[in-house]
Amino acid sequence: MNRSAAFLVALGLTLLLSGIARAQGWPIERYQVEDRKSGYFYLGQQTRVLQDDDFLNPGMSAVDQGAGLWRKVEGSEGKSCSSCHANAAQTMKGVAARYPVFDAKSGGIINLELVINRERVEKMGAAPYKYESPELLAITAYIATQSRGLPKVVEITGPAAPFFEQGKEFFFVRRGQIDLSCAMCHDDRPGVLLRGDTISQGQTNEFPMYRLIWHTISSTHRMFEWCNASMRAEPYALGSPEYLALELYVAWRGRGLPIETPGVRK
Repeated sequence: MNRSAAFLVALGLTLLLSGIARAQGWPIERYQVEDRKSGYFYLGQQTRVLQDDDFLNPGMSAVDQGAGLWRKVEGSEGKSCSSCHANAAQTMKGVAARYPVFDAKSGGIINLELVINRERVEKMGAAPYKYESPELLAITAYIATQSRGLPKVVEITGPAAPFFEQGKEFFFVRRGQIDLSCAMCHDDRPGVLLRGDTISQGQTNEFPMYRLIWHTISSTHRMFEWCNASMRAEPYALGSPEYLALELYVAWRGRGLPIETPGVRK
């Protein structure tokens, strides 16, 4: 280890022990609402420490990148996100907590990632980011972080209702060569060990989140894709109507849980 790296490690440990850099670290009771438990509830202590401290949280590098992209002027209109929305800490507070939503313009469900891309095209005259690109993940994480600690509450009535039912059906239908449904793990077996990891309830209040086995921040849809592949089922495209409907249903399952972005998971 070189001298600079050793200094950073020592500084991180000092901040950790002193509590100076502690950002979340809420009492464990905050991670449960009635029978609904955040994935944080099922983490080991070391992983909790990574999430709790913004100095140590590996997802914060994406948040920092997103802050730069928020101010970056791009496109034919010569605008940035901040040109219209100014200070994200004020204008974006609570936004991530209510997505995904029904979108009258498209006639379907839209999530925060797709809204960001539409704003880039329509308001900035800029090209949309590729789904799951570092740039889209970074600015989504930056916006979502402004809602940290607020309860996740999505609208499932009115025009959103049929899409909610579609997502619910997806959650309970068995699929793939292993013949499993989402519910068979996340409703029936939370807390059970699977290949040395603990099954959670599959909540999504921490997204975009940093996954340690991927060494990167990731979206809800990438997690859906990974779960489908683990079931030996054909995944849907990221941003697909199927995953958007599932995202709405799963967000409702975690209603009331606090936004933790960027969460850290194994």
